[in-house]
Amino acid sequence: MAYIVNNTCVSCGTCAGGCPVGAISQGDTQFNIDADACISCGACCGSCPVGAISEDQ
Repeated sequence: MAYIVNNTCVSCGTCAGGCPVGAISQGDTQFNIDADACISCGACCGSCPVGAISEDQ
């Protein structure tokens, strides 16, 4: 299951640097995860300092 970034994202970019497949990119107001590219490894979730990333329900 892909991960998503919620609105508590502070656009620090830590998640993008930790994504092994480059599925995370800067959006207009926060970072976004490409669900088609996400391999559901959870690396981004563990690296987010504000807990803004979770599994898409």
